[in-house]
Amino acid sequence: MSQSKPLTEEDALQLDNQLCFKLYAASRAVIRGYKPMLDQLGLTYPQYLVMLVLWEWQLKPPELPTVKALGERLLLDSGTLTPLLKRLETQGLVRRRRAASDEREVHLALTDTGWVMRKQVPALQHALLCQHGVDLNELVALRNQLGGLLNQLTLPNH
Repeated sequence: MSQSKPLTEEDALQLDNQLCFKLYAASRAVIRGYKPMLDQLGLTYPQYLVMLVLWEWQLKPPELPTVKALGERLLLDSGTLTPLLKRLETQGLVRRRRAASDEREVHLALTDTGWVMRKQVPALQHALLCQHGVDLNELVALRNQLGGLLNQLTLPNH
């Protein structure tokens, strides 16, 4: 990250100069902005992320559509995912099945209801973007930058 002048030690300790704070606050604001859309779908934000992955998998299935693979995709552990998946299953959106070959392996699939829900999302997303006057080009550029940062931060140490 280049700057016109280096931060002083004092400046480096200011809250507004912390990338972690800006990411945290922006993430909370984005999730708060999604809430009206998610309320219409009957989902929480983490459940929505699960559904996004399962919709992707419906179109392009992974070799093993398991809880473990979902956790790797969402950077979440199974202890976090299991309650989310149970609620989605109770809502009739997702099916979980233990693999016959290994009972520890839980396979995931969308129900018809879970798949049909996908059709509602684009219009809701569009309304959300319009409501907040978001510049789509800036949003795409920011998403790409954050993807690069996430890749750097999650790569194993060399």
